[in-house]
Amino acid sequence: MRKLKNSELDRLNIDEFKSAKKTPLIIILDNIRSLNNIGSVFRTSDAFLVDKIYLCGITATPPHNDIRKTALGSTETVDWEYAENTAELVKKLQTEGIKVISIEQAENATLLHNFTPQHNSTYALVFGNEVKGVTQDVVDASDVVIEIPQYGTKHSLNISVSCGVVVWDVFSKMRTNN
Repeated sequence: MRKLKNSELDRLNIDEFKSAKKTPLIIILDNIRSLNNIGSVFRTSDAFLVDKIYLCGITATPPHNDIRKTALGSTETVDWEYAENTAELVKKLQTEGIKVISIEQAENATLLHNFTPQHNSTYALVFGNEVKGVTQDVVDASDVVIEIPQYGTKHSLNISVSCGVVVWDVFSKMRTNN
């Protein structure tokens, strides 16, 4: 089996990406400290045609060399916006009919493999701080809380890994349901 060259991958250019039909997913980063994690989330969002990223609180915004290093140009393709207050953003999105899902370990959380996205719905996935997670006020305001099942000794996954796992799972379920 021969590895494919980048030129053989038939990827979209920036203009094609901008005009492509997006996955009805929004990513909300709630006080993310690591610029590399932010860049990685941009790259994952590009891969799955995520509609938009909101960078909230202390989350840094492009342009920044450490974001650019892991984003590999995806800050130029994926739409993004800064919002100072995550809880206020959540309420605003909910008034627009967007279902907000916090990715967190919480009482009565839905395990990721048990979550089924509804057809013709837009979801905003909230990922929290590397140490403290999603803030409690945002968890309280969320329509759903999803937990990624884990079976080892550690209590959590890196935020960029969590984003990749959840976005892939929800993306693939949305594609299957259409």
